[in-house]
Amino acid sequence: MSYPIKKITIEDALFPSSLKNIKNPPQELYYCGKILPTENCLAIVGARLCSKYGQECSLEIGSALSMAGLTIVAGLARGIDYYAHLSALKNKKRTIAVLGTAIDNIYPKENLKLAQEILKNEGLIISEYAPGTITAKYCFVERNRLIAGLSLGVLVIEAREKSGSLITANYAKEQNKKIFAVPNNIHSPLSRGCHNLIKNGANLIENANDVLGLLGFNNLPNSPKNGKPYADCNPEEIKILEILSENPLNIEAIIRTTGWPANKITSLLSILEIKNKIIDLGDKTYCLVRN
Repeated sequence: MSYPIKKITIEDALFPSSLKNIKNPPQELYYCGKILPTENCLAIVGARLCSKYGQECSLEIGSALSMAGLTIVAGLARGIDYYAHLSALKNKKRTIAVLGTAIDNIYPKENLKLAQEILKNEGLIISEYAPGTITAKYCFVERNRLIAGLSLGVLVIEAREKSGSLITANYAKEQNKKIFAVPNNIHSPLSRGCHNLIKNGANLIENANDVLGLLGFNNLPNSPKNGKPYADCNPEEIKILEILSENPLNIEAIIRTTGWPANKITSLLSILEIKNKIIDLGDKTYCLVRN
């Protein structure tokens, strides 16, 4: 990391106020980037070996929540955490990564580039472990209380029955924070953690507005009004949105379906991304932003 690592203590005025009153609060934090004493945050956590469905949910819901003004908090891990951070970065919004390692020992290494993008976008990377600290397994468990502590609530997207994400949800429960969970295929092992949370009182979430409503925020600023979800789109843009209404598609499939030239499709997709109507899931595969 080429960014300077700074230190802040619990007595400092800039120390995040949301962490001061949790059980076993950190007495000091090490950080890179921009630290704000107060902001509205939502944690998104889940399976490291996530499915395509989990990836899509993270990007769709995270993107919409970031556009609504919430700062996305996650643990810079593989899988759901990665896509949660990416959902904010795609909209050039701030996101916070809470590490279970010292900042000079980013883990996993393949997310070092993601960490740098977070900082370039005025985000924040924090850890309670001093530079040079040797990482132990319990460190990742301990940091989960900080992920929950920084946030108004925790959204779990895909989790096995004994997932580390459930530890974060338990911390949220201890801290009287709201817990949200996305349902999934009943036959998938990745569903069991979320379904158990829902059975035990977590809020079932299908879209970003479900989260915003339960947190007491207004619906998304670009939510459909008067039954006209495509009011700000021209007929060609509407055609693309209708094609994507059922399932995500890659650009080659969109070209085949419309019969339009590749350069025209590329231009339309770029415009729809700017309008926050669609998200690139990677490999030029697109899906709708579902409000």
